[in-house]
Amino acid sequence: MSNGTGQPTPPVANSATATTIKPTDLRGILQYVPRFRGQIFVIAIDGAIVADENFSNLLVDIAVLRSLAIKVVLVHGIGLQIQELSVMRNIPITNTDGTGVTDAATLDLAIRASSRVSHALVEGLTQNSLKCATTNAVRALPTGIIKGIDQQFTGKVERIDKDFLGALIEQQIVPVLSPIGFGPDGRSLRVNSDLLAAELAEALHATKIIYLGPQLGLEIDGKLRREISVDAVKTILADDPTRIADAGRSKAEHAVKAIETGTPRVHILDGRVFDGLLNEIFSNDGVGSLVYGNDYQQIRQARKGDVRLIYNLTRSAVRREELIHRTQQAIEKNIDQFFVFEIDENIIAVVTLYFYPDKPQLAEVGSLYVMPFYHNRGIGKKMVEYACLQAKARGAKQVIALSTQSFGFFTNVLAFEETTKEILPEARLKLYDESGRNAKVLVKQLV
Repeated sequence: MSNGTGQPTPPVANSATATTIKPTDLRGILQYVPRFRGQIFVIAIDGAIVADENFSNLLVDIAVLRSLAIKVVLVHGIGLQIQELSVMRNIPITNTDGTGVTDAATLDLAIRASSRVSHALVEGLTQNSLKCATTNAVRALPTGIIKGIDQQFTGKVERIDKDFLGALIEQQIVPVLSPIGFGPDGRSLRVNSDLLAAELAEALHATKIIYLGPQLGLEIDGKLRREISVDAVKTILADDPTRIADAGRSKAEHAVKAIETGTPRVHILDGRVFDGLLNEIFSNDGVGSLVYGNDYQQIRQARKGDVRLIYNLTRSAVRREELIHRTQQAIEKNIDQFFVFEIDENIIAVVTLYFYPDKPQLAEVGSLYVMPFYHNRGIGKKMVEYACLQAKARGAKQVIALSTQSFGFFTNVLAFEETTKEILPEARLKLYDESGRNAKVLVKQLV
């Protein structure tokens, strides 16, 4: 999940990360368990992470996920290992990541490197009492000739044997897949592991891909982005892909592919950070980057099960008199008025939308609250814009908002204009006068 409170955590193995929920705190983890139980996570591990001293800790984290009934599929890369074999054996290679030409010598080294890395994963999973299996579930075709150049033994994924993988998963076996596919004749072809993760997620209907590499996350214009919409990533890749750091560009491209083919969220994080995987999944803050669907995809109608979370979320704002106090019973009674913003199924913002029976062309936006950690990320703006879209869809011509402390946000950012209290319906005007809050009344025309 892409969130952070300041400077990113240095990529040093065994260093503690600064998060609001400690992975060792079972109470913190358990609040997420009902959301993730039974879901499939595709975890893609770069070869550099397999070689890192934090690798053994990472396998313990994976064992924790399995113990919580989260289904895991592992994909690994071999970039570092194939380069090391090339130097050790003094054999030149034509590419390291499976995206360029793969000649016979490079394929031979890739097979050897894949065998070593797969064995390291199987050995580590066994040490953590997990059942696992390497498979031939990736069926590939030769990439062929691109721009006049024969790609030789580079392959593209033709299909995933999802029935085979599904059977393993149902038997509590962790599938381990290498970046080697098998052609129609059974011969080996080199495939890109980032692409393979996206193909697996689509075939298995995974809810997450987690890319673990030797970079903090997705760096754009030299800065780590904690969360970013897939539309924004697509625009950058189309207009100027060099804005994305080289180390993360392939993962950004395949994050777009994954989300467009049905995977809701893609995480990109540093696999060298101690407890990084658990912190990414089981905390509000996370340690890496989250790529998600369109800007409004994370906003939904509140449900009765959200009442306690909404109440707890807004209590601090009530104490500061930013919001009017509502009991849990009042929230539940009016739950159909609430919309919430989720990051990884965790509610971090809320807004209400109310319609007046005697003034059907007027709606009111209220109770806007965003967790402080997520301020200055445009979430509040998205929440109000979404509420306005909903109001317009239901026939409203105007939206009003009452604010004591955030009126500048409404006027400067959202183009609301200050007006008089006379715009309020009679019943609402009475409540306004009785409250004594003297809130500013703001209005926006819906066009």
